[in-house]
Amino acid sequence: MKMRKNMMAALSCAALTVGLATAGQAATWDMPTPYPDKTFHTQNIIEFAKDVETATGGALTIKVHSAGSLFKHPEIKNAVRGGQVPVGEFFLSRLSNEHAVFGADSQPFLATNYDDAENLWNAQRGVVAKLLDKQGLMPLFSVPWPPQGLYTKKEIKTVDDLKGIKFRAYNATLETFAKKIGAAPTQVEVPDIPQAFATGRVEAMITSPSTGANSKAWDFVTHFTDIQAWVPKNIVVVSKKAFRKLDKATQDAVLAAAATAEKRGLEMSKKETSEKIQIMKDNGVIIVTPSAELMTGLKAVGAEMLVDWQKDAGAEGEELLKNYQK
Repeated sequence: MKMRKNMMAALSCAALTVGLATAGQAATWDMPTPYPDKTFHTQNIIEFAKDVETATGGALTIKVHSAGSLFKHPEIKNAVRGGQVPVGEFFLSRLSNEHAVFGADSQPFLATNYDDAENLWNAQRGVVAKLLDKQGLMPLFSVPWPPQGLYTKKEIKTVDDLKGIKFRAYNATLETFAKKIGAAPTQVEVPDIPQAFATGRVEAMITSPSTGANSKAWDFVTHFTDIQAWVPKNIVVVSKKAFRKLDKATQDAVLAAAATAEKRGLEMSKKETSEKIQIMKDNGVIIVTPSAELMTGLKAVGAEMLVDWQKDAGAEGEELLKNYQK
């Protein structure tokens, strides 16, 4: 009888402990991101997690799962939406199949430097927030990649030099771009880039100096042409349901840490651009300033795609461009 009473007491104590945890005394959020620890986006998110834990006195801990270890890149947004995790990071324009507005920052030659990219996000943020709100999601912050450059196994002097090349695509916009320049697009995620080149699945790509240097591009390409095609962004989103479970002080701490992360991430991205290009140069990649003929051809494709994008983006796209052009 005494043993039974002790067991009942222990169970009651365990139940009380679980009750306190679920009542919001302390919480742990699992946060998936598709990029390795050495990627500056992941480093920024690790700092974001530290800021949240410090500001909340440990009331909220964010455990970062990098390199697609918890969910693969294409699964992250829906994992947050479905409540499998409360927060996650992904490449914003991956959602362009859902609505064209999500892919505005990946429109070729719409915004090609950091100032333009910041203005575009300011114009895009409200529209993106409305669309995500319908899915029970809320944006916390967004950080740009360095301007995108062209990686190839030979020098590219004109758009015609890209015809027939197997081209890495990471979203619908880049897939369309590849087709319009006569290349053959193939979907390849960041961790798979070296193997894709090694096996001949791809022969060229447009991506940031970060991804190029981190993937050791010098092992599989010879040229980096600095076309600065666009400045795409990653976005960190949170489940509104999970966010509402936090008390007001914790919510404010998360939002403040997010604002800091957005500013810090921008500066990290700028620093990253020059450092990673230099690393590639030091490892033998030929850094090429694009010819006028190449840029004319690429920008013509970009202008054509923007017309199509405006049709697809509808009223939301019109609102975004109006805000951007102010």
